[in-house]
Amino acid sequence: MTAQFKKDVYVGLSAPNKHLPSKYFYDKEGDALFVEIMHLPEYYLTRAEMDIFENQTDGIIKALQLSPDLYFELIELGAGDGLKTKRLLHLLDQRGYKFDYFPVDISQNALDKLEADLKSELPGVSVIKKQGDYFQILASLKEIKKPKVILFLGSNIGNMPDEVATQFIYDLGSNLHPGDKLLLGADLIKPASIVLPAYNDSKGVTAAFNYNLLTRINRELGADFDIGNFRHQPEYTEQEGVARSFLVSQTDQTVRIKSLDKSFDFKKGERIETEVSRKYNDEVIHKIIGGTDFKISHKLSDGNNYFANYILERT
Repeated sequence: MTAQFKKDVYVGLSAPNKHLPSKYFYDKEGDALFVEIMHLPEYYLTRAEMDIFENQTDGIIKALQLSPDLYFELIELGAGDGLKTKRLLHLLDQRGYKFDYFPVDISQNALDKLEADLKSELPGVSVIKKQGDYFQILASLKEIKKPKVILFLGSNIGNMPDEVATQFIYDLGSNLHPGDKLLLGADLIKPASIVLPAYNDSKGVTAAFNYNLLTRINRELGADFDIGNFRHQPEYTEQEGVARSFLVSQTDQTVRIKSLDKSFDFKKGERIETEVSRKYNDEVIHKIIGGTDFKISHKLSDGNNYFANYILERT
């Protein structure tokens, strides 16, 4: 992890338009901050997808064409705290479905906490946690030719540009068999008045989440970022349908990263892009999966039509 972290930070801060991968938000502090974000009044995403999982659980099970008599593997990519998935797990367990739950996450801390929670809340559910790269883990599971349901929730697909998302879903398909399902969470395109506050809450938790990325670089790579010299700045227009978060340098400054043996110069107003969050509609989803081995079989939306769970079937 440290070697890849160093490489990604070097590449990102050396680029003409500086950027850092959003996956590095999630250390122990970042995990805790994101859980807090998910409960903020401005952060509609979790509530909207939770609405689907709470009120349409039967619909999800029917759309996935699950049978109580047929074993399957339920694999969640980026499981986090499993808040929404627990609703589905509870009903599957209650009705005697035969499955193993494989939470996959880059954060060992998040996996350990989720495992402990599930042992307490749903002791009858078999949990096999997997820490690491999604595709390496899926490749290792592909050899077991059992039906698979992949969960990729929270509109995490939105952190990828469309062409990268297409490749990602294609790669998912290459690790699955015909008939396997992908439940894809997608935040729908909405006005800026709804979207922007979700990335710039009144309590400043989202800003702290963004700043924590620099704190992590300081701690793990020996950098000397002065957090006070940067400002959190989100941007979004409904026409583009893409929310972006930046850290903006408030002064001309130089940052030294000891483990890279390199210094990086920042001009006043220069930005580091830390997160991209794409918003979707049916047209965008069809375009993204057009070059993959998936087809849309069902779509479930929340009561406000803020969010959708698309169920894709591997052909």
